[in-house]
Amino acid sequence: MSIRLSYDKSTDSLYIELRSVPAKRTREIEQDVVLDLGEDGQPVGYDLQHASAKRDLILSIILGDEPKEVAE
Repeated sequence: MSIRLSYDKSTDSLYIELRSVPAKRTREIEQDVVLDLGEDGQPVGYDLQHASAKRDLILSIILGDEPKEVAE
């Protein structure tokens, strides 16, 4: 898996792209964390606001322990 990171220092926001496919829907999985899902329902990427305060979450996503989609 090739992960791409895009960080905006001025807003302290980080996008972690897990797959280079279009997102078909999004889910807020916790405050200031949005999960993009592909057509197959699998994670495409994470949008994190206040990223500098989410070090543990960022590491878990990068290491493959990312949170699963929350049930509707």
